[in-house]
Parts: sequence; structure tokens; C-alpha cells
Amino acid sequence: MDRDVKGPGDTSVRQAEYAEEAGSGNGKETPSYARELVKNYIGGKWVEGSAGKTFESRNPATGELLGVLTVSDRSDVDKAVKTAEAAFKKWRLVPAPHRGEILLKCTQMLMERKEDLARLMTQEMGKVLAEARGDVQEAIDMTFYMAGEGRRLLGQVTPSELPNKFAMAVRDPIGVVGAITPWNFPIAIPSWKLMPAIIAGNTVVFKPASDTPLLAIELVKILEEAGLPEGVVNVVLGPGGSVGEAILEHPGVSLISFTGSTAAGQQVAMSAAKTLKRVSLEMGGKNAIIVMDDADLDLAVEGVLWSAFGTTGQRCTAASRVIVHKAVLTELQDRLAQKISTFRLGNGLDPQTDIGPVVNKTQVQRIHEMVSEGRKQSEMVIGGEIARDGELEKGSFYKPTLFTNVKADDMIAQEEIFGPVTALIPVGSLEEAIEVNNNTKYGLSSSIYTADVNNAFRAMRDITTGILYVNAGTIGAEIQLPFGGTRGTGNGHREAGQAGLDVFTEWKTLYIDYSGKLQRAQIDVESV
Repeated sequence: MDRDVKGPGDTSVRQAEYAEEAGSGNGKETPSYARELVKNYIGGKWVEGSAGKTFESRNPATGELLGVLTVSDRSDVDKAVKTAEAAFKKWRLVPAPHRGEILLKCTQMLMERKEDLARLMTQEMGKVLAEARGDVQEAIDMTFYMAGEGRRLLGQVTPSELPNKFAMAVRDPIGVVGAITPWNFPIAIPSWKLMPAIIAGNTVVFKPASDTPLLAIELVKILEEAGLPEGVVNVVLGPGGSVGEAILEHPGVSLISFTGSTAAGQQVAMSAAKTLKRVSLEMGGKNAIIVMDDADLDLAVEGVLWSAFGTTGQRCTAASRVIVHKAVLTELQDRLAQKISTFRLGNGLDPQTDIGPVVNKTQVQRIHEMVSEGRKQSEMVIGGEIARDGELEKGSFYKPTLFTNVKADDMIAQEEIFGPVTALIPVGSLEEAIEVNNNTKYGLSSSIYTADVNNAFRAMRDITTGILYVNAGTIGAEIQLPFGGTRGTGNGHREAGQAGLDVFTEWKTLYIDYSGKLQRAQIDVESV
């Protein structure tokens, strides 16, 4: 969801107004970004966008102004792409171990600035500080991992069917990557895209989400300080509808890496197809935790609460469905409702806060409309309201919500809500649980709680999501393994691990014949 864009005018005058507002913040420390216009980063220079407009970044817990940012247009995207094309000619020839050394320096800087980055994230996106630290740690892990790939980037060497002939395949960079990222993991997800792209020798035009641009700016500043050459990464700010579309349609962009909703991903795929771009899509999820009648309910309750309400439910892997055996439905429901009733909503910087704000008021309204629609079909146990008590009125808060006795085909069990809402769906057997789990248009993450190893292995075999946890919730992926899903969650690609490199590289097969004579593959083999 993009921030409101302010109309054309004198940006210096508007910036003075913003600085005045930022300086009147109840004696609190003024965010540094609120005092000067945040600009695009193209070719190693910070430059104002050509649209003559600005947009704001505000704290979703307090409404406090964090920054005012320039808006780009197609001419800015064109400059960024052409700059990236020029930089690619040199960057692709830099030895991969040297590219890795730059990422290693970036890792060290991310570690040193982890707390500052986490606090900025909590201010800009809303997640509680402990979770924001985890977001930064994921970027640290990914950057460190991809730095090591600078001394691997493993290819393939195979025997040839002919004598005196060598056969191998190596990875080649693709060219200019268009990276379009969401707001819910504003430094982790950019690292999933930028770091493998950079280590493979590509250059990048990066459009961060308009709700969380400041973390993206900080990440790029760190890459710059680490020694990344000018033009290798370029940032264009502004709405996805205009800036993102310009990236999709630009003929100089060879690959699009997109994370966002399934509806938006479908549009990305169609737009990119016009110029035959490679497209990697990471989209929505309707993830489920299965709780069997032999499950450790103490453990299951912890897993459900963390998976459903962590990051205020704003994760693509959030557990918005709990498929529970009828024998333990009532007990699980009561335990969850009791715990939910104790959750404290508030500013994520407050250590007493359990659940932070939703990213913006538009998203709050969307959640509330879906919950209201869900109540027409399903039974609500707790929640279901916009939170406006006291200081919460200033922000974008929604009360954590639990539905029960939900049918598998009810709207609340089928549509991605992306908020603090989960639904209990009763079943009578493992087979029914697996069928319900698989019966959505998404296929990202699943989980099963059971003490029966046979049930666990049947679930691992028959559940058709890209990720499956046993006796753990639906969240907690690690960067050394593939991340992604099936059906409407993705288009067959994976991020992270070795699989992440497949997105950002082309395979080049090489044959070296040193026999000194013509050898015909598949024909001369019988005479060898």
C-alpha cells in the first residue's frame, strides 16, 4: 500500500514545513530524515526525483513524521536503468571473491548498526523491537551467506562422452535486476534480492515499498560505505503503480524479483512478459497449523500465538488458519482466547508491548472489512475491532481476533487477511486435516503438531506447500535453505540458499575439445 503523494510545488518550501512539524514533537528526538528531503540514489549520487512531488513516511504507532521523500517518474527509472547497464559492463568482470569482500564489509556494518536499524524499523513499520532485531539479523545472515558465495558460485563439471574433451557449466550474471520489495520485512527481503544479485555480478534498480523506504535507504548507504561501486545498486522512490510499472516495462531490465500480493504479482508477470523478462514472484499465503489430538497443547498454543500474531499477522507465512482435531478444539480455543485477552497493544519501542500497529490506516480498514464479512459466516471468539483506546487512537491498531468452528471454504479460511486474525477449523482425522490444508489457492507454509512420527511423515509427504514445520509454527525460515511456495504463492522460483542464486544467474555450458580432430557427439561415440 503506497503512501499518499503530495502534489507538485516547491519541495524546498514543503520541506521547511515538514521540518517545523518534526521539530515540535513533544520533546522527543527528531528523526534525522524529517529535516531534509530523502532522494533517489542513482549512479552513486543522491538526486531529487523528476515528478516534482513528495510522499511521507510516518510512524504507524504514533502518526509522527519520520521523513519526506522524493517521487520518481519514468525518466528517473530510465536514468537508473541506463546507469545500471553501464555499471554492469565493469561489475560482471570483478572477480566474485572481491564482490564477496564488499558484502563481508557490509555484513560487519549491519552488525554494528543492528540496534539503530531495528529501532528505525519499529518506528517506520511498527513491529515490536525484538522482531525488528530479528529482521535485521536476517539481513546480516543473508549478506554473510552470499559473501561466502563469492568463493563458491558452484558450477558443474561432468565427464564427456568423447575422449580428449572437457565439459562443464558455469553461472553467468543476467544483467540489470529490477527489485521490488514489500513493507513487512523492510531490510530482510531487500537483502534476499540484492545480495544474491550483487554476488552473481548483476546490477540493480531497487524500488522499496512506499511505507518503509527509510530502511532501504539505510541499507544502500551501508553498501556504499562498504565500497560497492557507483551504479551497481540504484534506488528509485515512489508509488508502485507508476515507478514499479516503469521498471517492469523498461527494455533494459532483464529480471524482475518481486515480493507482494498475489494480485499484484499476476500483474507483474503479465507486464514483464511483454518484454520476455525473467520473473521471480514471492506472493501471498494462507498458512495453516494442524493440531492433532495427540499434540503437546502447551507447545501448540505458543506456536499458534507466535505464528498468527507475530508482526501483527503481517507476514506471508502468518498462520491465519489452525486446523484442529475436534477432540482438542474446545481446550485449544479456550487457551488461545485467554492468552489473546492479555495481549497489550502499543508502540513497538515499548518493551511491554506484545503487538504493534498495522502498517497504516488503510490496511486497518481492509482488515476490519474482511473480519466483518467473516462474521457473517463464522463464529468470532474475541477481537474484531479497531483499537482506539487512549494513545492507540493516534496509530493504526487492530485487536487480535480469533474465529472458531470455521468451515474450510468460508471466506475467512480462504482469503489472505494480512493482519492479526486466525481461524480454528475443526477436523476429525489427519487425512481431513491434510485435505483442508491443501485446499487453498496458496501454498507457502504449513505446520503440524503431533507426537506420532508416522503422522508427521505422512504430513511431510502429502502436504503441498513449499515449507513444512513439525512441532513448530509456520514462521522461522532460515536463509541457507530455499524459501517459497506453490500454487498462487509463487511461480516456481525460490529465494535464499543455493536456489536463490538460480534466480539471478544464467547457466552457460562450455565444451573444450583438445583432440585436434572433429568429434561428433552422439555419432562418433561407437568408435571410441
